[in-house]
Amino acid sequence: MRKHLSSFLTLCFLVLVYGTPTIIATGRSMIDGIFLPSQKIEQPYRTGYHFQPPSNWMNDPNGPMLYKGVYHFFYQYNPEGATFGTIVWGHAVSHDLVNWIHLDPAIYPTDEADINSCWSGSAAILPGNTPAMLYTGSDSKSRQVQDLAWPKNLSDPFLREWVKHTGNPIITPPAGVKDDCFRDPSTAWVGPDGVWRIVVGGDRDNNGMAFLYQSTDFLNWTRYEQPLAGAASTGTWECPDFFPVPLNSTNGVDTSSYSGRVRHVMKAGFEGHDWYTIGTYTPDRENFLPQNGISLSGSTLDLRYDYGNFYASKSFFDDSKNRRVLWAWVPEKDSQDDDIEKGWAGLQTFPRALWIDRGGKQLIQWPVEEIESLHENQVKLQNKKLTSGSVVEIQGITAAQADVTISFKLEDLKEAEVLDTSSADPQVLCTERGASSKGAFGPFGVLAMASKDLKEQTAIFFRVFQSQNGRYSVLMCSDLSRSTVRSTIDTTSFGGFVDIDPQHNEISLRNLIDHSIIESFGAGGKTCITSRIYPEFLNYEEAHLFAFNNGSQSVKISQVSAWSMKSAEFVVDQIAKSAM
Repeated sequence: MRKHLSSFLTLCFLVLVYGTPTIIATGRSMIDGIFLPSQKIEQPYRTGYHFQPPSNWMNDPNGPMLYKGVYHFFYQYNPEGATFGTIVWGHAVSHDLVNWIHLDPAIYPTDEADINSCWSGSAAILPGNTPAMLYTGSDSKSRQVQDLAWPKNLSDPFLREWVKHTGNPIITPPAGVKDDCFRDPSTAWVGPDGVWRIVVGGDRDNNGMAFLYQSTDFLNWTRYEQPLAGAASTGTWECPDFFPVPLNSTNGVDTSSYSGRVRHVMKAGFEGHDWYTIGTYTPDRENFLPQNGISLSGSTLDLRYDYGNFYASKSFFDDSKNRRVLWAWVPEKDSQDDDIEKGWAGLQTFPRALWIDRGGKQLIQWPVEEIESLHENQVKLQNKKLTSGSVVEIQGITAAQADVTISFKLEDLKEAEVLDTSSADPQVLCTERGASSKGAFGPFGVLAMASKDLKEQTAIFFRVFQSQNGRYSVLMCSDLSRSTVRSTIDTTSFGGFVDIDPQHNEISLRNLIDHSIIESFGAGGKTCITSRIYPEFLNYEEAHLFAFNNGSQSVKISQVSAWSMKSAEFVVDQIAKSAM
């Protein structure tokens, strides 16, 4: 009966949206230009295999989805320049999440409900394989309202044209919520009762919330009496994401899945970070109960997707491979003048598969397997001892564009530094005890995007501590203090603890290095740190990669597997190109 109800309501939705007048969502062709400058000379900080548009400003990922065998990626985009401005929805498509075709922007400010900008939102695939897009519009009164759009032509697998619901906005700010603190609708899910649900980020009196809305037809939405989640004194929650993860599996499940064999993840962005908690969702009571008392308060004990330069993430369920895939915006850390000069700003992380660890305590992230299509010229190294002060170059790869995994084995850990890290801030520790600060076990790791003389280097490393009762903790750091000699760059270091017992496990570190971005995955993706770097040397053929140990105790490299990375293909759709 519930299935029939859902199908009937969807049929009603289709009759309503395709049988009534609509507003064209796309405003113009891609006039920002097709020029893809040379990375070696004109644009040394452009990447080889991370997504970015040909030029101009990009921020949040929006509405990723798979439709008729084609991956769609939408993003916040300013077609007028390399700084934040009036935002449209950029659009690109791919068959493999690696190589991309840039299309015309999908959704443009065109009517009263979004005339000042089309901000972040999410895709939903309705029964019958019909996409619908919910997004935040900044209306003529500068209110943040929620709007609806859908493809004009379902037979076009690229979904080049979109139209808007004439009844927009479909949701307006609730009482007690400021007009500019209500945004970013989540992916919709269907409960066991056949009713659609979404959450929208916001706050009341500086208390962050995920407001819950319900609908039987996807057009008319009613706010539930209580938020699905919230926390005091966090400010506005941005880009909330709510989805199930199956226990004891690396697979993903559809956003509407519900059973005793799944847990739910609530993610919210605030204070420049993406925080998450894992818990149990009871749809008949609309109750989400975080496990182990872990909330979304922004404390050092709370969980984060990534402890570096990473924000506004968005996930989707890829039913072709039964996985959940995660994207995130990686902002610039140079100056606005630098961005204007180079003509672009903003990257996306390489897509990551996402699942819950065996203990059910945290999420694991790992680059999607398609990245292997870019591998070439593998270099291996085994059983290499790093004595105190060692610096060993990893040769034979293109160090500016590489995928490198290194595993370390430690012995005689009773010599580890004594420090109670139970309430320590890992970023503060990484700043105070950087790569040049000698410990016992650590710092040891890699020096990436390094000049030959090591005047410029980005150190990604581990450090092991023990408490008074003999319990060990592993700190992972990205030390940017020497990443560049340029004085205008933000070189804040990042850090996070790794949930691993170094007595019984090797410590692995994978780094995706791509010119001005390094994505680091500790212990198989338990702890992730993304960094932006801007070394002054411009000839990337002179970039180097080293393994190092600056601790007093020796460590052993059990294995290194390093690959040079080919560049992904980024082309412009011929229809968009001919329309210029």
